[in-house]
Amino acid sequence: MAIVVDVDVMLARRKMAVGVLAERVGITPANLAVLKNGRAKAVRFATLEALCEALDCQPGDLLRWVPDE
Repeated sequence: MAIVVDVDVMLARRKMAVGVLAERVGITPANLAVLKNGRAKAVRFATLEALCEALDCQPGDLLRWVPDE
């Protein structure tokens, strides 16, 4: 996958538990795990906005493009 999701990095930086973030964003911990493990095929802008608000970050802090080798 060329798009890497760094939610776990931001969670560690903010010293926040997955369950707390899921509650603040309004998604289930299972859906958050799908996103943070890179198995998600899409993310809604509303979810991305809620993640950025809860983690006090920018979308670029959560998503990055890595070229295929």
